[in-house]
Amino acid sequence: MLSLICALLIHLSHVSASIEDPSISPTPPMGFNNWARFECALNESLFTATADAMVSKGLLAAGYNRINIDDCWFSNYRAENGSLQWNSTLFPNGIIWLGQYLHERGFKIGIYEDAGNMTCGGYPGSQGHEHEDAATFVSWGIDYLKLDGCNVVIQKGRTNEEQFKALYSLWHEIFSNMTSPLVFSQSAPAYFSPDFQTVQNNTDWYTVMDWIPTTGELARHSDDIKVYGTNGHWEPGGHWDSIMANYGFEVRLARYQKCGYYNDPDFLIVDFPDLTIEEKKSHFALWASFSAPLIISSYIPDLTQEEVAYLTNKEIIAVDQDALCLQATLVSQDGNWDVLTKDLANGDRLLTVLNRGEETSSTKISLERVGLDPDEIYTAKDLWTGSTKTVQGTISLRNIISHATAIFRLSSSSLASTPTGMIFNTFSMKCLTGTPHSVGFSNCTGTDSQVWQVSTSGLISPLSAQMCLAEEDGYLSLTDCNISSQYQQWNYTISGNLINRASGVCVTESRGTTRCGYEKDNQVFALPSGVELSDDTRII
Repeated sequence: MLSLICALLIHLSHVSASIEDPSISPTPPMGFNNWARFECALNESLFTATADAMVSKGLLAAGYNRINIDDCWFSNYRAENGSLQWNSTLFPNGIIWLGQYLHERGFKIGIYEDAGNMTCGGYPGSQGHEHEDAATFVSWGIDYLKLDGCNVVIQKGRTNEEQFKALYSLWHEIFSNMTSPLVFSQSAPAYFSPDFQTVQNNTDWYTVMDWIPTTGELARHSDDIKVYGTNGHWEPGGHWDSIMANYGFEVRLARYQKCGYYNDPDFLIVDFPDLTIEEKKSHFALWASFSAPLIISSYIPDLTQEEVAYLTNKEIIAVDQDALCLQATLVSQDGNWDVLTKDLANGDRLLTVLNRGEETSSTKISLERVGLDPDEIYTAKDLWTGSTKTVQGTISLRNIISHATAIFRLSSSSLASTPTGMIFNTFSMKCLTGTPHSVGFSNCTGTDSQVWQVSTSGLISPLSAQMCLAEEDGYLSLTDCNISSQYQQWNYTISGNLINRASGVCVTESRGTTRCGYEKDNQVFALPSGVELSDDTRII
């Protein structure tokens, strides 16, 4: 086995990480995974039928070029030499044969393992076998590994977070020493994600998110999307709520994403009967707006023409695969409408609007809220229909069905935008709210006092007042903007801290500003897309 490892894993002088070498996955992966739809009800013919259907239905041509096998593909036991084995009843021709079948048709093949000593389904895990398992996957022609986190054994003297970091970092080191590294899909953050009924703080979640972009190309950050049912037997209810729950986790983490690393809110569940077609399309449009992985978990041969049509929408896929790799962020939330935006590589501005209400409704959105010049004339392209219209000042959205999502590209000759949107605490989900009389955090209602613009010089202003956020003696206030005043200039860090340049203190929910702590819940904030991250980390 050692000779096989040496032959397949060639040491390189420079260890590459996902965000250090975005060429491993320059855009978010697209493809298929069996788990949410079938769980352990898998076999060889499922994957060959899926591949053939993805070719015939145009999904491969649209970019869905990965077919990933999830848990339960294993034999119950390792071979005598310690290597993994596939279940020969489920895969009579073997994983190597299946990989060749997929490669010949233009796909890449992915596989599942677990960082612990046993997978979530009870099969052999990789803990203690990392090098030999990596060598096995390479010898089988595997292109992609999803590494779960069930049954991790915590070594004495380590915290849970430290143990996960050690195991995922080891896999990263192994992959980095390959001539052709596998795409590494990580699950570590999901095992530390917030459950507000039992978890009192998010510190460990944030800590894992701080290092996960350096160890792989994508990471599951929260709960699994709700599955179809037990091993393929339909169990209705809760699927839209599950989509919205993962969406709610995703919007907190935009600061971590850049080309080479992608936040993963989990699978696209296309053929689940309790979802309306508008909910399915919203799921796709929101994930694409995030530049999230687009991994379908459905029975591909039976997808309808309508489902295939939205999944292969070239304009929306282009948003997902945009060269800037930005994750759209929230402009506003008011209980009925979620508005998101981001820049696109050609200078266009994305506008995505979700109707979270239970009725068909109409709304208007000022272009200033999207970070655009209200006096400029823009062309708004509806990415569902391809139709265009000219807009100035505001854009009107009419008769948006409950749980539907409108999605537009806004373009003009000026190609200029300003980072604009909510500033909210990612634990409490309360919004920074600024008026000339008070600055603090309150429930998000979508008012202009909760929509902030951030200048390149670090000034932060609400749309409700021509004034700037300032810090003085531990208090936040709005004062007349003065670009030379460092008390009005702010740095935003990967840790989510908003730090005053003059005093070095952090914005702190309910306390104005205080000394910066380590990943403290009341000091971690989400800011609008496009705000430049600072290296300033004044942790005391």
